[in-house]
Amino acid sequence: MSENGTAEHAGEPALPELVRRAAQAAERAGFGCSCRPAQGRLLRLLAGGVAGGVIGETGTGCGVGLAWLTAGAGRGTTLVSVERDRSRHAVAAGVFAGTPAVTLLRGDWTELAAAGPFDLLVLDGGGQGKDGEPPLEPHRWLRPGGCLVIDDFTPMSSWPPVFRGRPDEPRLHWLHHPQLLATELRLAPDAATIVARYPGDN
Repeated sequence: MSENGTAEHAGEPALPELVRRAAQAAERAGFGCSCRPAQGRLLRLLAGGVAGGVIGETGTGCGVGLAWLTAGAGRGTTLVSVERDRSRHAVAAGVFAGTPAVTLLRGDWTELAAAGPFDLLVLDGGGQGKDGEPPLEPHRWLRPGGCLVIDDFTPMSSWPPVFRGRPDEPRLHWLHHPQLLATELRLAPDAATIVARYPGDN
């Protein structure tokens, strides 16, 4: 998510219809922290690699990121997202009414685990290991070959990466995770995302 992510969609041409509806709903709800269009395009691309599988997301917000995922998902794919805020969950439920491939849960991010294992898992509202919370364990959440996406990083300018004058431990956790093959992608001059593949148990 980004503090200005919702507003950035207003100037984007040719948005998928579901994304446009979600961004407008987020705007009406006063929720600015949707994913940015650049992040959404990445999510749509990654979702296109899932056909007949399961995509999960923590932190639905008002559904903008989930709409990008839905726009890219292959035939037969199911999508499950969890949001703990009641009002945001209600907004997203309105956006996805009549979209049978999408299931919206309301609760803590850990409740998403029951819908797994996932072929693609986007961590935007828990599980990242930020702000002192423990990160999830990939082998418990992902199918072999599954993909994990963690956004909301600033691009690295040094190694090891630093955040607020200290080593960026959450980022290092994912980049060095022994269960994952991970890399960082710069999506904008001020925004980066980690994308990681879980090859399976060795």
